[in-house]
Amino acid sequence: MRFAIFGDIHGNLEALEVVLAECETCEIENYLCLGDIVGYGANPEECVNRIRGLGALAVCGNHDHAVVGAQNLSYFNAHARDAVIWTAKQLSQESKNWLKGLSLVEHLPDFSIVHGSLHSPELFNYVQTIKDADYNFRQMDRPLLFLGHSHYPLAFFDTSPMTYTLDPIIPLDPSVKTVVNAGSVGQPRDEDPRACFVIFDSEAELVELRRVEYDIDAAAQKILDAGLPQTLALRLTLGK
Repeated sequence: MRFAIFGDIHGNLEALEVVLAECETCEIENYLCLGDIVGYGANPEECVNRIRGLGALAVCGNHDHAVVGAQNLSYFNAHARDAVIWTAKQLSQESKNWLKGLSLVEHLPDFSIVHGSLHSPELFNYVQTIKDADYNFRQMDRPLLFLGHSHYPLAFFDTSPMTYTLDPIIPLDPSVKTVVNAGSVGQPRDEDPRACFVIFDSEAELVELRRVEYDIDAAAQKILDAGLPQTLALRLTLGK
């Protein structure tokens, strides 16, 4: 089965639409969303509706939590906090109710998905180092975990010693636990501004990180036109 796995859309409709258009050419059978559908970008309602329309299995991100009042805003920096407050005003009650209903973790037969970390998922910790990955390996009862949150695509392997890769093509060994960060659709932070997502082929036991170009200028201008912090528009161009 072929899965499209993506997250950290952050209200960036231009990036999301390009990713979904790419998926239509890839024989995708299931869509999975790793959370943070909203926050930062200027089209939160449209992005929520798009994910709902796909019938995607989704987990809740920290920005999703925040806009429905389930996350303390002191957790966020000033620009992110401003975006959360603005976003909450743009969302319909129906969209808020849907976000409220999302789980922090979802388990499928052969893998799991979470926004931040399988270790205390309610804390939305980042998985950026071997040590961070180790906490997740200890919690995993399946060989594969997909997550986001850091906006930085890479994979960790529970080998001895533990290893990681930045390669876009990741062959899987079912005997080795693997944590894959799918990067970010709407606000990449690895100095590559292209939208990022994952295709997972369970039969081929292969993960592929895909990058696609989108209209960054249009998405950035929407942020400015909405009166959101200028920094949020600039980050799209810089990819960090």
